[in-house]
Amino acid sequence: MTRGDVFELIFQVFLGLGTLVGIVVVLYIMYNAYIYRDDEAVDDPKADSRPEVGELPVGGTGGKKLFMSFILSAIIVISLIVWTYGMLLYVEDGPGGIGQGGDIQVQNEEEVDQYHDLTVRASAFSFQYEHNYQGEGGGTQGNELVIPADVPIATNVTGTDVWHTFGISEFRVKADAIPGEYENTWFEADETGVYDTGVQCYELCGSGHSGMNHDLIVVNEELFAAAMDAEAPGDLYSAVESGELSVDATAEEFESYMAAQQSDDEESDGGNNSEGDSGDNNDEGADSPDEGTSNNNEQTNESGGEN
Repeated sequence: MTRGDVFELIFQVFLGLGTLVGIVVVLYIMYNAYIYRDDEAVDDPKADSRPEVGELPVGGTGGKKLFMSFILSAIIVISLIVWTYGMLLYVEDGPGGIGQGGDIQVQNEEEVDQYHDLTVRASAFSFQYEHNYQGEGGGTQGNELVIPADVPIATNVTGTDVWHTFGISEFRVKADAIPGEYENTWFEADETGVYDTGVQCYELCGSGHSGMNHDLIVVNEELFAAAMDAEAPGDLYSAVESGELSVDATAEEFESYMAAQQSDDEESDGGNNSEGDSGDNNDEGADSPDEGTSNNNEQTNESGGEN
């Protein structure tokens, strides 16, 4: 269950119960308004139990109804509080405890890894993000973020200069990026896609705050694993952004893309080397006329001396 699923479920439960209670209350009011309407043609159902003028009223059964309604309301409210608290604890801790329940005060980056295997470390600075993929085949990616779908992503957030707030509204996640502190959170994308300006800063951090929003790409798990094995999450992002690969491409398609990129790079390097060799040959050729001219001058001087 993703964070979005949890908040959606809480909303639906509260909406359903609120609607049900509202309907019951309105119907009860309408029923009593109809039964006790001011109409001489309608017999009072409790005429015999009502006090006459000058008599003191005796206790009725209204207190029992009030007490029962209070007990029922208390049970519903307490149940909602307990259930909601449990759901919010899940949001805080994450599946398997990868969220670690909030702030972790540490002295250095190495200490963070003692808590759990982090997937992405997001470092915020004015006015960009740097995402570092932890684990085998990790590496560092710049502003843009690429992640697999249907996989809980443990995220460790920090800042390097001023207070920022890392947030992805699509997945209901937000964490403060404070210099010198590390806050663990998590999120999970339930479908692939390209989310324009998906990663945003939600804390006013300076003149460039409004532009501190970057794209988020969610690919299938197989494709992401292939990119991590190749230590090339940045290349995967570029391929999807340029349209050369889709977010649902296979690992084989990514490998073919990387092979083509490597071939293009080798051809480019070969072309540059050829241009360098050609330039050297031209320099040597340019020296030849000077050498010929020098020889001719020497021969002319020798002839003049003999004469």
